[in-house]
Amino acid sequence: MVGHPTRDPECQQRPWRLRDNQEPTYPAQLRCGHTGKECLLDLLTSAHPHAHVFFLSFRAFQALVHLVKGNIGTGVLGLPLAMKNAGILMGPLSLLAMGFISCHCMHILVRCAQRFCHRLNKPFMDYGDTVMHGLEASPSTWLRNHAHWGRRIVSFFLIVTQMGFCCVYIVFLADKLKQVVEAVNSTTNNCHYNRTVILTPTMDSRLYMLSFLPFLVLLVLVRNLRALSIFSLLANITMLVSLIIITQSIIQGIPDPSHLPLVANWKTYALFFGTAVFSFESIGVVLPLENKMKDARRFPVILSLGMSIVTALYISIGTLGYLRFGNDIKASITLNLPNCWLYQSVKILYIIGILCTYALQFYVPAEIIIPFATSQVLKRWALPLDLFIRLAMVSLTCILAILIPRLDLVLSLVGSLSSSALALIIPPLLEITTYYSEGMSPITIIKDALISILGFVGFVMGTYQALDELIQSEDPLTFSNSTIFIQ
Repeated sequence: MVGHPTRDPECQQRPWRLRDNQEPTYPAQLRCGHTGKECLLDLLTSAHPHAHVFFLSFRAFQALVHLVKGNIGTGVLGLPLAMKNAGILMGPLSLLAMGFISCHCMHILVRCAQRFCHRLNKPFMDYGDTVMHGLEASPSTWLRNHAHWGRRIVSFFLIVTQMGFCCVYIVFLADKLKQVVEAVNSTTNNCHYNRTVILTPTMDSRLYMLSFLPFLVLLVLVRNLRALSIFSLLANITMLVSLIIITQSIIQGIPDPSHLPLVANWKTYALFFGTAVFSFESIGVVLPLENKMKDARRFPVILSLGMSIVTALYISIGTLGYLRFGNDIKASITLNLPNCWLYQSVKILYIIGILCTYALQFYVPAEIIIPFATSQVLKRWALPLDLFIRLAMVSLTCILAILIPRLDLVLSLVGSLSSSALALIIPPLLEITTYYSEGMSPITIIKDALISILGFVGFVMGTYQALDELIQSEDPLTFSNSTIFIQ
């Protein structure tokens, strides 16, 4: 965005000005170490050899599409079970409140980043930079002296979140492949014929996870962002088609909901919190989107509109899915779909999409950990160390998935443990440290404190409940997501 007409003069300078015959460079490509969805956005904008033109013409509709797409992932498939954990009344209301609070925290992050961009004469401020400079602006001497820990904390939670995503993906992949294979002999073309289908037992679910490991190793060895953009496009197409098929399925034949509880037990509500926060974990995408818009003054409206669409979509799929399947709802709604080839194709499409997305999510922690590690060794050992770390990290995600092969608990654990910190706890505290020395109203301080306390309570309770569910399970290594189709 060279010579941006809507930015402050201090923020108009862009590091990608080109000289004659100079090959374009992409600073976002080098910064792609923040979140998987931010990385995904940068992939889309760096895939074309003239992507700098795209930077100059990034319009409101494009920003809206990227914002909505950045929110949609595997979390949406677990929302019907989340509704069961909260209640048919409490679930939608809580999800609405969660969407509003998440959107508000995104606005806070954007405002703080814009402020430091203007003050420090920087063209772009990522999440870690913003938190670090926010601590430097704090009236507390101790916080100012330890401001660099702000970036490290954000990086830590990003690594935990993205590695958690990768674990979720492995469980998801094994879940879907196991069900498709076990039901293949009885799969028909008739999606309305009512009968009970007994799944044919196959190998243990942990072996399915291990069977994906060689393919995942090959995927994570791809270090070129332009090559990964092909996987990004394929993943987006397959997930979009799958969601359309799922939606038309769950709106058919919704039974009487009077037997469903309005409010669920408070213990299961903690699991709802983790899954909901996991689904709304897109705060990392807002800063690159705002930075690339042609008219950044319109971004707050785009952000509010996009999050409204996402929240409405989440409430619709979560509520309709719970209404449709009731207490029989599974950890992923695809497990409840009828056993016909149309709905089996949904699982196959999601297998392809998630397999491709794994490489994108893995890229983020890899770009945080590997450069630091390779800088500590001689140059001749850099490449072997790079490959070793990639192999160790992908193996670690596979091992963790094998140890916790319950999709619902993995979603809740990742959401509560790390996503709540990035989406709910840090942004309000950042607003206080940024603006406190200039004078803040007591109402704003109380509001920020309440949001952070809410995030912290959800962090503690959600993590505790997810871990307690794992400990209390009689056989934590039993793959509980396999089911019997009732058509």
